[in-house]
Amino acid sequence: MSITENYKLNLIQWYPGHIAKAEKALKEQLKRVDVVLEVRDFRIPLTTRHPQIDEWVGSKTRVLVLNRIDMISPQVRSLWAEWFKRQGETPYFTNAQHGQGVSAVASSAQAAGVEINQRRSDRGMLPRPVRAVVIGFPNVGKSALINRLLGRRVVESAARPGVTRQLRWVRMDDQLELLDAPGVIPARLDDQDAALKLAICDDIGEASYDNQGVAAALVDLLNSLEATATHLLPHRPLQSRYELDTTTMTGVAYLHALAEHRHKGDVERTARQILTDFRKGLLGTIPLELPPG
Repeated sequence: MSITENYKLNLIQWYPGHIAKAEKALKEQLKRVDVVLEVRDFRIPLTTRHPQIDEWVGSKTRVLVLNRIDMISPQVRSLWAEWFKRQGETPYFTNAQHGQGVSAVASSAQAAGVEINQRRSDRGMLPRPVRAVVIGFPNVGKSALINRLLGRRVVESAARPGVTRQLRWVRMDDQLELLDAPGVIPARLDDQDAALKLAICDDIGEASYDNQGVAAALVDLLNSLEATATHLLPHRPLQSRYELDTTTMTGVAYLHALAEHRHKGDVERTARQILTDFRKGLLGTIPLELPPG
């Protein structure tokens, strides 16, 4: 079922000027880059794959990083690892906020640098640091990953989209230089299911969506996932948290019922609470996407 089925929402069309400008600058800088670190949100690893990533990477080395491993259960992680393996990819799993899995990402980027410098040496050229760019949607954890790779807070990192506004080169050591790029999203988001997932996970600007519509869609999506993949989710996460059963209600009805139950009928406050609780992991480890097939 499409999660937008119950909504007549022109939900999200967010392509602010700074993203258009950053994308143009990014394309220019990509000529200087050896390795692309592509960071995705592990709760929605398919939705946070940028449709132009193959074009941007070209023949360069790509390191796929699935961030926010703390928000995914080991069982779901195994399913995704198997799925990516079948696609011929080996993702790196990280919790950039706390540094988990980051050293393996650094080793992978440096290994690519060894190859590059071997080729330079074969042509009689001196070695140089490998140049890596960190690419991904807004708020998937790029800046947190860079700070962890560098071992110090060099770029601003915050739990909201759109913090990084300009491209900036940062030297890690004699072996690695990193380019921190602003989050890039497709110029058009025609797939409203994907747009909803980005909004639910806060991987897109808040000004571009309606909290109540997005929170209601999250309730519907959780009900749908519970019906098809109960064994992969926490047991009835919304009922456990709010002591109000969702199974007989649409997302919109649940939002209004919970507002009466908890917040004296304040639907906007209720919507914000549901979204915040999901984003902080207070509803449990919930994947919004599972491997296809």
